[in-house]
Amino acid sequence: MLNLYGRLIAVQVRSQLQYRASFLMDTFTTGFSVLISFLTIALIFQRFNNIGGWSLPEVAFLYGMVEMAFGIMDMLFSGFDPDNFSVQVQRGAFDQLLLRPIDITLQVLGSQFIVRRLGRIAQGAAILFIAVAALNLHWTLAKWLYLPVVLASLVCFFGGLFIIGATSTFWTVERIEAINIFTYGGSEMMSYPMHIYQDWMRRFFTYVVPAIFLNYAPALYLLGKPDPLGLPAFAPFLAPVAGGSVLVAALLFWRFGIRHYQSTGT
Repeated sequence: MLNLYGRLIAVQVRSQLQYRASFLMDTFTTGFSVLISFLTIALIFQRFNNIGGWSLPEVAFLYGMVEMAFGIMDMLFSGFDPDNFSVQVQRGAFDQLLLRPIDITLQVLGSQFIVRRLGRIAQGAAILFIAVAALNLHWTLAKWLYLPVVLASLVCFFGGLFIIGATSTFWTVERIEAINIFTYGGSEMMSYPMHIYQDWMRRFFTYVVPAIFLNYAPALYLLGKPDPLGLPAFAPFLAPVAGGSVLVAALLFWRFGIRHYQSTGT
């Protein structure tokens, strides 16, 4: 299965590198948009010295983590992007995948691999690196080992949301715009410290969508900051549980959707 997935990805990469100039321009544009978005946040700090007691480097740490993880997810899970997947369902292209003697999840996962997302990943990594350097943190071995775990958990979380959004199109045919609130909107929200939001929003993104455990709570531990919300002491270490749970729930929902899928007849 891994060998087959590697071949599917290799085909995607070769096809996207056929036009090198176009590829480099797309990659640069993708990364530049992330930089412009972060500069907008930096301008806020020209007017206010902090946001909820967090300095610019500390917010940059949150922003870099989210952008890097979302870029990796968007590259790996592009086949499940609800915007593109809904078009396949409408046109009947998904029916063709079901006829092939290959696991359907593997096919969709390997159907798209957008290499230009490397621009977003690189910009997110650069912002994260600069933030860490500016904060001059005391890093322990445990923190260095936990940082990639948090990033992987964020990738699983956003990937699970993509899968849920794609599965919902089996019944709606068209993409549900509300899914973008949790994917693209969620990444924007998680780029800021969660304690600045209203109570109802924090509760929703704690008990319904466990976003608070995927970036904010781990950042408190990694940055050595006090917790103004009074979360349990183990909360910063729930990132793999939260991210893995969303991904597993999404895959179960995906399997349920496959069993009840009815073609559009196109």
